[in-house]
Parts: sequence; C-alpha cells; structure tokens
Amino acid sequence: MTAHRSSARDLALIASFAALMAVLGLPGSITLFGNAVPVTLQTLGVMLAGSILGARRGFLSMVVFLALVAAGLPLLAGGRGGLAVFAGPSAGYLIGWPIGAFVIGWMVERRLPAYPVWWGLTANVVGGIGVIYLIGIPVQAQVLGTKTIVATAISALIYLPGDLAKAIIATFVAAAVHRGYPTHASGHKVDRESATSAS
Repeated sequence: MTAHRSSARDLALIASFAALMAVLGLPGSITLFGNAVPVTLQTLGVMLAGSILGARRGFLSMVVFLALVAAGLPLLAGGRGGLAVFAGPSAGYLIGWPIGAFVIGWMVERRLPAYPVWWGLTANVVGGIGVIYLIGIPVQAQVLGTKTIVATAISALIYLPGDLAKAIIATFVAAAVHRGYPTHASGHKVDRESATSAS
C-alpha cells in the first residue's frame, strides 16, 4: 500500500469514527438523580475508536469530533455543541475522550495481531472508564464548586454499570473486527494464519 493510499485510508477511518460519535449522540441523553453530567452512548464510540483504530487514529478521530463540536455543530447527545460545553460540568469528560481512546489503542497495540477478549476489556475499562473519570471528575468538581473530589467521585458511581456494559459491548465488537480483518494498529494487514495462531 502506498503512503498516499494509506493516508487516505487513515483519514477515511478517522472521519468515519467521528461520524459514528455523532450517530451515537442521536438517541439523546438522560440525567440520573439530577447529576449535572448526562448519560449518553458516546463513550461507547470512544472505546470502539481506540479498540479498532489504535492509539493515533483513535485519538485523532475524537479530536476531529470535538473540533466539530467546538465549531458549533450540535453533535453531542441532546443536540449540544459550541464552545460553552467545554466550560460546563461535562468538560473534563469530553477532554478525556481523546486521551481515553489513545490509552485504549495503545494497550490494544501491545497485543496485536492477537486480540484476547480479557485484554480488550481491560483496555476499555482502563482507558474508556478510568482515564475519562480521572479527568472528568476533578473538572466536574471544580466547575460545580463541589467541596471535595471524593463527593463528586461517589456521585459518578451511578455511571459505572452503564459504562461497564459499554466496555463489554465494545470489546466483543472489536474482537469480531480484529478476527475478520486482522491488522496492526498501523493499518497494515497481517498474515491471517499468524494472527490466528497468535491469539
């Protein structure tokens, strides 16, 4: 594959997963127990991007999506968009999306062309939940003026069951993709027989 074709393919994949994020925002959002940060399906898109595209492309797909949001497109769940969302309670979680996708992709790349389900799930939990919460919770506490980060972290526990379910879904979707089209995170195809034996 030439460098030009590889770059074009990378751009297409990055754009596709940015579009997937927009689609996952269409069902809208719900707010649990009055929490300031809504529950959406878009974290699933973060996990899928990292798990399937790898660190670099997963990160860039989230950056592209957030750039479109910052430009004013109502792509976040509930039709939210514009720079104001980056000053709200959800800002830290949004900032965590590209970083979370990168961490997931980086972890997945450590095992490719194999994609053990247990490792994929670990990557999604670490990057798609741990990293995003690690950034999102302190920012939420700061924006809302919560007295302690611990109180905000406790309130965020209501998101955990749903996020764990998304991590499981993303893991099995990614496993199916890697089985059907085994690649290195660089995008180069690998020998299917080698990929099978490695897993």
